Amino acid sequence: MTSEENNNNQVITFGCRLNSFESEAIKQAVASSAQQNLIVFNSCAVTSNAEAELRLAIRKAKKNNPQANIVVTGCAAQINPQTYAKMPEVSLVLGNTEKNKAESYILNQHSNFDFSQNTPLNHSSNTAQQPADRLFFSSQTPIEPNLLPKIKVNNIMSVKETAPQLAVFGLNQTRSFLEIQNGCNHRCTFCIIPYGRGNSRSVGVGEIVSNIKELVQKGYQEIVFTGVDISDYGKDLPLPTTLAELLNKVLNLVPELPRLRLSSVDLAELNDDFLEVLVNQPRLMPSLHLSVQSGDDLILKRMKRRHHRQQIIDFCHKAIQIRPNITFGADIIAGFPTETDEAFANSLALISEINLVFAHIFPFSPRTGTPAAKMPQVAKKIIKERAKMLREASALQLQKLLALQINKTMPVLLEKNNFGRAENFLEVKILNQNLPANTFVMAKIIGYEKHYLTANTL
Repeated sequence: MTSEENNNNQVITFGCRLNSFESEAIKQAVASSAQQNLIVFNSCAVTSNAEAELRLAIRKAKKNNPQANIVVTGCAAQINPQTYAKMPEVSLVLGNTEKNKAESYILNQHSNFDFSQNTPLNHSSNTAQQPADRLFFSSQTPIEPNLLPKIKVNNIMSVKETAPQLAVFGLNQTRSFLEIQNGCNHRCTFCIIPYGRGNSRSVGVGEIVSNIKELVQKGYQEIVFTGVDISDYGKDLPLPTTLAELLNKVLNLVPELPRLRLSSVDLAELNDDFLEVLVNQPRLMPSLHLSVQSGDDLILKRMKRRHHRQQIIDFCHKAIQIRPNITFGADIIAGFPTETDEAFANSLALISEINLVFAHIFPFSPRTGTPAAKMPQVAKKIIKERAKMLREASALQLQKLLALQINKTMPVLLEKNNFGRAENFLEVKILNQNLPANTFVMAKIIGYEKHYLTANTL
């Protein structure tokens, strides 16, 4: 959870990095609304625990600021608006398509949204082919009429465009994030996010290129493409394209951009065309964060993932052959329902097999309304132990990789306090001189600490 206050208004962010970037647009919208004394919660719905923490934070905020008006937005608000509208502490509930609009934050304004088509949350479909007039709320009951004035939540499944207001988020003057896509067309059994974000929607290539040129002119040296499922980019555009084609166009049309990175990618969508970009475009940085989730084929099938274990290994080995300095991160769920000791061992072994150094380990937590919540659950104690083992295995791989960098030279883009990132996202601290942020240096590695390299400039 992060919090930032501006002009008597406060935005509190829960959940994913994308939420953090979108909170920047929320701050702008709130400022433009001319409303005062708002506390806006940009929420997460990835687990039931996340929503429980959100409700606790709302109650605490109202207790500490009784005169403030509480606004709840984000995925939890989109999926389950009536839960938050029922809270006496909450003044307003906004959906994901409303949160970036200044007019949405005007209080005591009657909602014009039609909730007559509300239906229960439905995970039965494995694709995005759902009726456009359906709202996917987790409640089995219609929204109470007396709550409607507090709710401004549109049908996310009817949204066809990614709002350009949410396209650019510069967190510092070195690296900026560019939202190229939102939503997801897939229905993993553990995930409720498509019902909070809607179906996959892509930003047009021309708009992306224009935004990047503007960011480069402002001095940004590195752009990170982000979204909910960026690997699925471009299929919905009038002239369908792919992520690989987008990368080539951007790097060819904006030669002044030094570095381009990707956020999490789904390797089920990455083919040989993507590998060709990786080998032919050196400004595409050699670091990939993979949406792996498990290293066991049966668990992957029960998750309704679209890749298998060997596919993960084959892809990583091909990538290493063409970019030997590449590093891998991944999301892995520990203790997914029915995960046996053998299935867990396959996930654990995968970490060393693909040299996974940046692992995001998620102890499984059932999300009400998802198929996985109805499956036989693994004991919480076992889940905790497995998550710890996965984290330790990844930390060991990172230590091994750091040790191998001694005496190597590499370009580093400094970000803050003499710390910067190598091309493969390893963190580097410059020791022999103080240098300004947003500066490229050639560094010789002389040592390493727990999480980063130490170096002198040449």
